[in-house]
Amino acid sequence: MKPVIALVGRPNVGKSTLFNRLTKSRDAIVADFAGLTRDRHYGEGRMGSSEFIVIDTGGFEPDCTSGIFKEMAKQTRQAVAEADAVVFVVDARNGLSAQDHDIARYLRTANKKVLLAANKAEGMQAGHQLAEFYELGMGEPIAISSAHGQGIRSLLDMALEEFQVDEDEEELLEDDPNKPIRLAVAGRPNVGKSTLINTWLGEERLVAFDMPGTTRDAISVPFERDGRKFELIDTAGLRRKGKVFEAIEKFSVVKTLQAISDANVVLLLVDATQGVTEQDAHIAGFVLESGRAVVIAINKWDAIDSYQREMLQRSIEQRLAFLKFAPVLHISAIKRQGLGPLWTAIANAWASAVCKMPTPVLTRLLLEAVQYQQPKLAGAFRPKLRYAHQGGQNPPIIVVHGNSLEHISESYKRYLEGRFREHFRLSGTPLRIEMKSSHNPFVDKG
Repeated sequence: MKPVIALVGRPNVGKSTLFNRLTKSRDAIVADFAGLTRDRHYGEGRMGSSEFIVIDTGGFEPDCTSGIFKEMAKQTRQAVAEADAVVFVVDARNGLSAQDHDIARYLRTANKKVLLAANKAEGMQAGHQLAEFYELGMGEPIAISSAHGQGIRSLLDMALEEFQVDEDEEELLEDDPNKPIRLAVAGRPNVGKSTLINTWLGEERLVAFDMPGTTRDAISVPFERDGRKFELIDTAGLRRKGKVFEAIEKFSVVKTLQAISDANVVLLLVDATQGVTEQDAHIAGFVLESGRAVVIAINKWDAIDSYQREMLQRSIEQRLAFLKFAPVLHISAIKRQGLGPLWTAIANAWASAVCKMPTPVLTRLLLEAVQYQQPKLAGAFRPKLRYAHQGGQNPPIIVVHGNSLEHISESYKRYLEGRFREHFRLSGTPLRIEMKSSHNPFVDKG
């Protein structure tokens, strides 16, 4: 499970700049005035083989009891509760403030790993100029500069030192057909995740049990259908109540992101009565970025009329256009309608994700595709596609070798993807095509 790092501090100390640095993005809005970030903001970061989730928060005023600052403080407390490590950001240029002392006092009671990052420390000596920050009782301040990248590596090393990434886990899973399929049910609050999960568990009449996670109480529920083992990764907040699971609709962005990252297949549940919302599209986008197989289930399908169904179909085509490969099924969790075909789609998506593609077959398909439609000329030359082989599973990766392949257009890649998908009958999984050009040994010789 990906560790979570929360960035906490008073307004205008550079938390959003640090967030952008860690996630290698410009997702957080950055400007030189206080209080810009009000809600929690989530992003993904990577250092070497270690992946993590970063939460950017608004300026924290722990003792504020009214207005927008009270809401910002509430958001920050939630981020701290979700985090494995907290980076307490202070301003090395402006020095200590009374608000820094208030935040430090709160963090000491939070029982979390806290790292003190003295930001905007470019050009400063780490010794006496940062000495005043020892007053906070947060240990040695780490001199960083979010804007210039100074000290970021050391900060991450310290934040992630307790988390080991098992790089072989995915490979072992693919090689062992008896390993359960890890299935995450994702979606907005109140779309029916809990109802669906409870329907499954009741339908299968299996004894389910808790499997505590490593850093938080992430819960997975093993069950079996038609001789195939599954492991349900909870995003709905399943909790044990005697021998019965009571599903609590408690939405946590962190739990959803981690569940998607840990899953083999993601079931994206959409509420038919509300249509495809922006939040649905964000979750779907994260599923695609993670390379997970995905099935879309439209719940409460029985509750809408024919006109609403037509409008919903258009909404899916527009907002989820990037998930065209994902099957869309119509279900009613509460009435137990459409659950059989749903399981078939989930099994097919997983089979497609781990599909084995022999090199001779891939090469034949590639050459046939080129014969039918060649890539466009790049100047005086035309890219030459020679052979293809499989470069990975879950998601499937096809590596194409040849000359001048950097000039292959995205539209031509989509054309090739369509040919490969059709032959291998891939459903519910993204397919990635990588181009590798051969090096010309005479290119550097005069």
